[in-house]
Amino acid sequence: MSRALIACALVLAGACAPPAGVVTLPVQILDDLSATSPALHPRYLSVVEPTSFTRAVERGTRTRTGQPGPRYWQQYARYELSASLDTATSLLIGTGTIRYHNRSPDALKRVALHLYQNLYAPDAQRNRVVAVTGGIQIARLAANGMRLAALPRSDTTNVGYRVDGTVAWLNLPALLAAGDSIELYVQWSFAVPPLAGSPRMGQDGEVFHLAYWYPQVAVYDDVNGWQTDQYMGTGEFYMGYADYDVTLRVPAGLLVVATGELENESEVLAPAVRSRLERLRAGRGAVDSGIVHVVSEAERGPGRATATGGSDRTLAWRFTANQVRDFAWTASGKYVWDAARVSVGDADGDGDGEFPLVHALYRPQYTLWRETARYARHSIDFLSRFLWPYPYPHMTVVEGLAVGGGMEFPMLTFILGAPRDSVGMQSVTLHEIAHMWFPMTVGSDEKRNMWQDEGLTSFNDWNGSVEFFPGISPATLMGTSYYRTARAGTELEIMRHGDHYMRDAARGVAAYDKPMVALHALRGMLGKELFMRAYREYGRRWTNRHPQPQDLFNTFNDVTGRDLSWFWRTWFYETWTNDQAIAGVQRSGDRLLVTVEDHGLAPMPTRLVITRSGGTTERAEIPVEVWLRGQTRVVHIVENAATVTRVEIDPERVFPDLDRSNQTWSP
Repeated sequence: MSRALIACALVLAGACAPPAGVVTLPVQILDDLSATSPALHPRYLSVVEPTSFTRAVERGTRTRTGQPGPRYWQQYARYELSASLDTATSLLIGTGTIRYHNRSPDALKRVALHLYQNLYAPDAQRNRVVAVTGGIQIARLAANGMRLAALPRSDTTNVGYRVDGTVAWLNLPALLAAGDSIELYVQWSFAVPPLAGSPRMGQDGEVFHLAYWYPQVAVYDDVNGWQTDQYMGTGEFYMGYADYDVTLRVPAGLLVVATGELENESEVLAPAVRSRLERLRAGRGAVDSGIVHVVSEAERGPGRATATGGSDRTLAWRFTANQVRDFAWTASGKYVWDAARVSVGDADGDGDGEFPLVHALYRPQYTLWRETARYARHSIDFLSRFLWPYPYPHMTVVEGLAVGGGMEFPMLTFILGAPRDSVGMQSVTLHEIAHMWFPMTVGSDEKRNMWQDEGLTSFNDWNGSVEFFPGISPATLMGTSYYRTARAGTELEIMRHGDHYMRDAARGVAAYDKPMVALHALRGMLGKELFMRAYREYGRRWTNRHPQPQDLFNTFNDVTGRDLSWFWRTWFYETWTNDQAIAGVQRSGDRLLVTVEDHGLAPMPTRLVITRSGGTTERAEIPVEVWLRGQTRVVHIVENAATVTRVEIDPERVFPDLDRSNQTWSP
């Protein structure tokens, strides 16, 4: 177009319209600025689809709309596990039968088991310091009743099993045909590592956190086949859905909480404890703002908190769980126990409301924990409203590990140490509980795409904390590490394997902070209603399934009806930054010529708020397509210049601009 006053045709056509409810004037732009504009930005490319995903689309297991394909499949397993814990020696001895169902169209000549405890073996590959306790010892491994012999690591052909770090490969005696199943039997043992030298699990003599304690079948999926990356201590997990029936034998007096439902309460819990739980489930007897003290400090121990046990003074606790991706448990005789009841809406679709219990178990000297049951109840309530109803029968939060943070498991989370204040305690509780949605319900690959669970969870917990602490500045809870790292030029891209970040700080920003900031910006750009419709639809489509990043991207593109490839490329594949500025304002008769420049490589819409005398405001939005076509400078025309008292870019701070000092003009 020639140098002339034009209205943004895209805005007028609705293609780049701002969210509903925002009163916006058409952007008026002087378009032909070639004589004064800096060099054009590079043209923005779309996301390149991985060849493995392309093959899955061609086979019909995935789609480019974000829906699972008509031929989508995933494997399944059923575990029957038994374990005994000797608290004096910290030795766990386990046996288990695993029925593995091959629902793929492929005949499998081998099966992979994760042996996560081999992180603590002397020769393990590690990217963090851990205690060396010897790893897991396999006493017996059989397939369909045939004992498998241990093989050298290099033997990939003979029948048997070979251990390669934290993975055991089982060379089967016969092909596992499509649609068939195989029964695996395992006996194993290991020394539970000390908390001070173990990520995500361990013991300190009083508390025993048992995670990654059993051989677990690796995921075999429709995109990448076997996912058998080594567990090196930093990158997390990709786990298949399964049913569990687990019996745990521990000394009497230790309270045991776990994934799943306790099936033999009458055999292991003291009568008074059972009575309080029954009354709470029935909605009676709630005290202290709905918090029930199930076990007090004076009631700990055998005969008070638990049954007394038999002649060996042990108790066998039995738990079952269906369609979960892992099973973890905690045992301690030092815990007190608080609980509450929460409404989550109709979780199972039968038309009736669900009322799961939330539990908090902790040692009483950690006084910040006294409010944790309340934090947990709000977390379940908020997330059930924000996303979809909590799907499990209980949620349990336990205290114990020696370092900060937390680790999530289905229905259970370990909070690692005592945060500094109530804001930190609430935040970490909410974050770990939010993982019940991502990745427990929506089972992404945490190891290869950390952001797909940590980033989404950080976004969810930020929203929950803002609700819980209504007086707190939202900016204090969001993205401070991202802004600091981006300004320093030391960030790494989000789309990177979880074990391939050389610095913990860069991994934290890429996996947690930056995706949270990006989703906040995307919601601001799309509008809350449309964003949440797409976000929840992604969860609905991939509940109890294994989404790839492309499934998230494609779902948003599909539900919104927009090609957001430029957004995914900008914020997830690159380290480009957003920096928009008011470069100058000139008066021309009764008009203001507002020059807006894009100093960064990350294109975003430019929202201008014009304040006039008397306090009225008007909004105009320079659509992202202006920057996408390569322009770096535009001039927006504001009529009735004499009444303008202020022009500002994005005063609500929706978009992650690195320099706010150049975004305001006043005459």
